[in-house]
Amino acid sequence: MVNFVEMNKLTASLSQWRALSTRAGFGVDQWLRRQLPGRCAFCLGIAEQAHPWCGTCFAALPWNLPACPRCAEPLLGRLQARPCGRCLRDPPSFDRSRVPLRYAQEVAGLMQRFKFSGSPRAGAVLLALLEAGLPEAALAWPEALVPVPLHPRRARERGFDQAEWLARRLARRLQLPLVRAQRRRNTPTQRGLDREERRRNLSGAFVIEAALPYRVVLLDDVMTTGATLGALAVACRAAGAREVEAWAVARTPLQEA
Repeated sequence: MVNFVEMNKLTASLSQWRALSTRAGFGVDQWLRRQLPGRCAFCLGIAEQAHPWCGTCFAALPWNLPACPRCAEPLLGRLQARPCGRCLRDPPSFDRSRVPLRYAQEVAGLMQRFKFSGSPRAGAVLLALLEAGLPEAALAWPEALVPVPLHPRRARERGFDQAEWLARRLARRLQLPLVRAQRRRNTPTQRGLDREERRRNLSGAFVIEAALPYRVVLLDDVMTTGATLGALAVACRAAGAREVEAWAVARTPLQEA
């Protein structure tokens, strides 16, 4: 006769053993990832420990230095980061921008693979570059993270929302609440529009129903003129935010927009 009590005990023991084995295997895998050399995402050489790049490629990336502290417009040829003429005449709705890279060279290739081919490897590298390009004080500053939302129709066409993908992971790493804005309408493409036309195109495009804390960061993958982030900043202030920063991985120079 089958002893069902003993069989249940044995089944429970096997389940616990499998769970322990799974956790142990995951721990070993994580340890190996930290110990064994990976490959640089740019040259396929040996990467630095805990980073998806080698030191040579990292230094050669198109860093956005110096840049306007308000809109992150690259100030190539200048020695210091000062507000650009546009921001002096017409400041954006957000207080500061932090965009560590220019949309050029290897960064542009990574962004295209992430944005249009949905490459999680490219997205992970871009997120790591964003974190590496921001000072510790900046990463500790926000009290909430708000990604720039795609209209649901456009997200379905593309297959995913790239800013949401980046924001979910960054919020988890920084232990921040993620607050989602709603896009009221599917705005026409911004391509080919100047700064003022983009601003009019996006007027009233976003709404945030949740109450926001004092310090908020807006996140997008690429910043062109800042019009989209500016429209979202207006919605954030209406929801209670008092200081708003705009973060993006890369900045497109206005002359290339």
